[in-house]
Amino acid sequence: MTGVPVRAVLLDLEGTLYAKGAAIEGAAEAVAALRELGVGLRFLTNTDSKPAARLVVELADYGLAVAAEELFTPVVAAERLLTSEGARTYPLVSRELRAALPTLADEPPYSHVLVGDCRDTLDYPALDGAFRAVRDGAELLALQTGRYFKRADGDHLDTGAIVRAIEHAAGTTARVLGKPATDFFALAARSLDAAPAECVVVGDDATTDIAGGRSAGMRTVQVRTGKYADQRAEGLTGQAGHEIDSVTELPDLLRELVGP
Repeated sequence: MTGVPVRAVLLDLEGTLYAKGAAIEGAAEAVAALRELGVGLRFLTNTDSKPAARLVVELADYGLAVAAEELFTPVVAAERLLTSEGARTYPLVSRELRAALPTLADEPPYSHVLVGDCRDTLDYPALDGAFRAVRDGAELLALQTGRYFKRADGDHLDTGAIVRAIEHAAGTTARVLGKPATDFFALAARSLDAAPAECVVVGDDATTDIAGGRSAGMRTVQVRTGKYADQRAEGLTGQAGHEIDSVTELPDLLRELVGP
């Protein structure tokens, strides 16, 4: 990590700042130290079950002070996209998101099918309705395509499995709005007036944080918390520019790279 000084840090949340219902030890202090360094911060998450406003409150409960404008989620990206395109959207998402998202339609024709965390709404008719809407010409949008997520009681099926089912049945490929989509990272960088080379992406997931940061032309740091151990066993690690034990080591790693 040499050359262009770092102006912006794009931090993952789950697995990096908190995991299994508790903050990573020292995470709040690490974020405070990054602010003291004067780098711009954005917090990037693939959480797709709730609006950004609720996430801000939950982060505060972890001792993490994050302003709404610093938070980037696939839900935020979906809101911007669907509003700008004047969409009629078939929602395969949580009840909470159904109440918060614009452009949802109760009947065809549909211009888009939006798939996110749908644990509390998923049944065969809902899944079949999404498939039929895509077959009729609606664009398939995925808030994210994670394989699984971690909770205190173990691993759970994630949104990617539902997206893949519709893709397979309809013979199409979803447009991904969250990580690892390059546009998602680029949007966060532009919000800080930072060039890709001036950004560092930090996260625990090689397939979303690291792959997405690399594809966007940003420098990358993988933390050995969250999904790291699983991914190391699968041979997925080793792609980041740096690896550190936890986010607590990040300020020291960045100090020499921050411009005057």
